[in-house]
Amino acid sequence: MTSDDFTDSDDSILGDAKPGNDARRPAKSEAAFRTISEVADDLNVPQHVLRFWETKFTQIRPLKRGGGRRYYRPEDVTLLKRIRTLLYTDGLTIKGVQKLLRETGVKVPAEEPPASDAQSIADVPMGLARDEAVRLLGELTSLRNELRGALQGA
Repeated sequence: MTSDDFTDSDDSILGDAKPGNDARRPAKSEAAFRTISEVADDLNVPQHVLRFWETKFTQIRPLKRGGGRRYYRPEDVTLLKRIRTLLYTDGLTIKGVQKLLRETGVKVPAEEPPASDAQSIADVPMGLARDEAVRLLGELTSLRNELRGALQGA
């Protein structure tokens, strides 16, 4: 075999493992937190715009975890969609949107403690911790079953 036998057009070696091929990725539940890239794709705006909006709208407060990674709550995403519509569709200025949000009384999410001062599991009400654990277990079980099916089909 020579190097000419392997061309860029021969994708059979890679199969479905090409970068960016996420067609088989399961959809997240509506209650799941979203990364900045997911939110940016959903809103069709660059990530830096979301970071800029954080500086202009105090109501936007994604959770920040290790390395400064942002995780947006479902209510954050809803608010960002509203801000995007007001700015891009309705033509309001940033100051106009700020005023509108102040007047309509959009709630600011509670301040999240820094990762180093994170609350212990004992401080979380048991109902909330259990609900979250059940939701996560369901997602993990679904992923496990998908992986089993994919491995058996291979």
